[in-house]
Amino acid sequence: MDSAGQDINLNSPNKGVLSDFMTDVPVDQGMAARTPAVEGLTEVEEEELRAELAKVEEEIVTLRQVLAAKERHCGELKRRLGLSTLGGLKQNLSRSWHDVQVSNAYKKTQETLSQAGQKTSAALSTMGSAISRKLGDMRNSATFKSFEDRVGTIKSKVVGGRENGSDSLPSPAGSGDQPLQDHAPF
Repeated sequence: MDSAGQDINLNSPNKGVLSDFMTDVPVDQGMAARTPAVEGLTEVEEEELRAELAKVEEEIVTLRQVLAAKERHCGELKRRLGLSTLGGLKQNLSRSWHDVQVSNAYKKTQETLSQAGQKTSAALSTMGSAISRKLGDMRNSATFKSFEDRVGTIKSKVVGGRENGSDSLPSPAGSGDQPLQDHAPF
């Protein structure tokens, strides 16, 4: 019979037998006998305490065996039901995320961030409009017009007259009518 399906009786004569993967450190009776008795205890009281300690340690071993058997049985049931560890983890994460989302702290934080986003968006929009308006005003200013005229003059001197509808710049080597080759890598 599978040990996972067995019911472990605490009064069983097999109590205290360890499984293959579980070990426990027993009380060393030789060491216990060598330690001096605590002052105020008689030898009888000390023996009673040692017996109780051995009994409690034996119960701990038994409870570990019961727990291991129950865990194996639980794992077998989950396997038979097709429940995987990953599925359980996903479900736990989903449940935790839902719990976070319905918490008051999350709702307040979400509301605050939403308001901050709206205010930031409005501020950026206003700033963009102001910059656009200032650039428009600047373009219509006398200084910009003068600058624009100077750039136009320099351009016409560099480019020269566009003879015969050609868009090519005059060649510095004086190669005549051949347009300059564009050797730009992009």
